[in-house]
Amino acid sequence: MTFRKLMIAGAAVALLAVGATAAMAQTSAQKALIDAAKSQGTVGEQADGYVGVRTNADAELRAAVDATNNGRRAVYARSATEAGTTTEIAAARMFETQLLARVSSGQWYRNAAGQWVQR
Repeated sequence: MTFRKLMIAGAAVALLAVGATAAMAQTSAQKALIDAAKSQGTVGEQADGYVGVRTNADAELRAAVDATNNGRRAVYARSATEAGTTTEIAAARMFETQLLARVSSGQWYRNAAGQWVQR
């Protein structure tokens, strides 16, 4: 494994610790709203490390998705700076190492090719 890959892998681990802080910034109401929307197939995780809207979503759900993604973006940016990589790479690595594994059976995610896939 190259040094760069080790740094990126280390950044993903660091995201776990920092991610807890971002998760606390997300209100429990936003989390509940997004979790329900994931179960209904309205939103899902994306290979770029962010939550995406798959079907029609009301303003409240879109605001919750935006707030979640803004929190994630800040975490990814910090991690990328520490690892000497880009925010986009840190975000994609988080999807690969953590977020995809959390997608439950029946939920949807958007793969790197941009296709929505149901688990």
